[in-house]
Amino acid sequence: MPTKQRKIALMGYRSVGKSSLTIQFVDGQFVESYDPTIENTFVKNVKLRGQDYGLRLVDTAGQDEYSIFPQAYAIDIHGYCLVYSINNMKSFDVVRVIYEKLLDMTGKVHVPIILVGNKLDLQHERVVSVEMGKELANKMKADFVEVSAKDNGAVIDLFNKLIISIEKGGHDTTDGSNDKSGNKCLIQ
Repeated sequence: MPTKQRKIALMGYRSVGKSSLTIQFVDGQFVESYDPTIENTFVKNVKLRGQDYGLRLVDTAGQDEYSIFPQAYAIDIHGYCLVYSINNMKSFDVVRVIYEKLLDMTGKVHVPIILVGNKLDLQHERVVSVEMGKELANKMKADFVEVSAKDNGAVIDLFNKLIISIEKGGHDTTDGSNDKSGNKCLIQ
């Protein structure tokens, strides 16, 4: 079976831990120091349910509500990881705005999304409840997970969930064909 290539964009407000999640997933380590990301792409090969995947993770620069949604983040992206910090309400609000801009850019076509509440290790500083995260994920028709990039809690699971969601969407860039159901895309 050929390796399936998948491109995932991590988006969210600055300092929510997009780079930390990416580095924890790719290298298995937590980077304590924070340098604002311009944009980095990380590559990792994984095997899930007997299938090999070549993942390209686009770690985007932090967005705010005024950021223009870059066209590049709407093209050739198979899935989105929208990240907020459980101890930062502004980051949660910004994720909503990013989602709306994403819908505008993709023409309201359903795209696989996982909503990620990061910094679970800062539980004592929580301002965004689990219920708020779940509610927003339901509105987005997205998977939802809370993680700690620092403690490596559920980081691998979140990317596996997103890959599974992408596969349910029927994306297949290995041979140009689609999934067995014949779905080309799902309109919401």
